[in-house]
Amino acid sequence: MRIDVLTLFPGMFAGPMNESMMWKAQDRHLLDLHIHDIREYSQSKHRVVDDTPYGGGGGMLLKADVVVRAVEGVKGDHPARVILLSPQGKLFTHEQAVALSQEEGLILLCGHYEGFDERIRQLVVDEEISIGDYVLTGGELAAMVVIDAVVRQIPGVLGAEGGADRDSHADGLLEGPHYTRPAEFRGLGVPEILTSGNHGAVDKWRREQAIRRTWKNRPELLRTAPLSEAEAYFLAELAREEAEEKRE
Repeated sequence: MRIDVLTLFPGMFAGPMNESMMWKAQDRHLLDLHIHDIREYSQSKHRVVDDTPYGGGGGMLLKADVVVRAVEGVKGDHPARVILLSPQGKLFTHEQAVALSQEEGLILLCGHYEGFDERIRQLVVDEEISIGDYVLTGGELAAMVVIDAVVRQIPGVLGAEGGADRDSHADGLLEGPHYTRPAEFRGLGVPEILTSGNHGAVDKWRREQAIRRTWKNRPELLRTAPLSEAEAYFLAELAREEAEEKRE
C-alpha cells in the first residue's frame, strides 16, 4: 500500500514512522510511505504557502493554488484517496481504518495555521477525518494516528496472524484483561479459569470480561455490539448489579 503525506513539517514523521510496526511494514514492502513538504510546491520566491483570509479574522489560511498543485503533483496517475486531517471531519473509527486499509493508495493532507482555503476541499479532497473532538496545532499527529491504525490492518504487518481481529473495537467491544507470569504479584493472582485448560470456558470468560469493560468505560458501544442472547442476559445482569450498588 502506498501512503503519501503532505505536510509543512516533514521532520515530525522521522521517528514514529521508522519504529515498531511501521518500520516492519516498510521493511516487508507492505507499506510504501512518502513524506512531502508542501512548501516545495510554492512558486513564490520565499516559498509562501499561506495568506490572510478574505473578510478578515484571525490566523492564516493555506493557499488553494499551492495545496492543489501539491496534491495533484503527488497523486499523478496512481489511484489514491485524498484525506484531509481536520477537527471538522468525521470521527475516525476502527471500521474506517479497516476500509482505508483496502485502498490502493492514500494521500493524507495535514493542515496548519487557521485552516484551508475552502476550494482545496472542493477540488481535491475525497474525505475529511478527525481523530477526536479537540484541536491540535497541525494535522501531523492525526496523520500518524491514521497511518498506524490503517497499516496494522494490512495482512502480514502484525506478527500474530489475525491479531488485529482481536483488538479493542474489532468486534464492537473493548478488549478484556490479560495476564502473564508471574502467577502472583503483590498479592494479586491470575484468575483460575485461565489456568484451567478449558478453552471453551476461557473464551466465554474473556468475552464476558470484554462486555464488562465496555460497560464500564464505553457503554455506548454496546448499543451496536453483536451480542448473543446469553451475552445480552449477562449485560442485563451487569446493569442490574450496578443499579443495586447505586441504591445502596
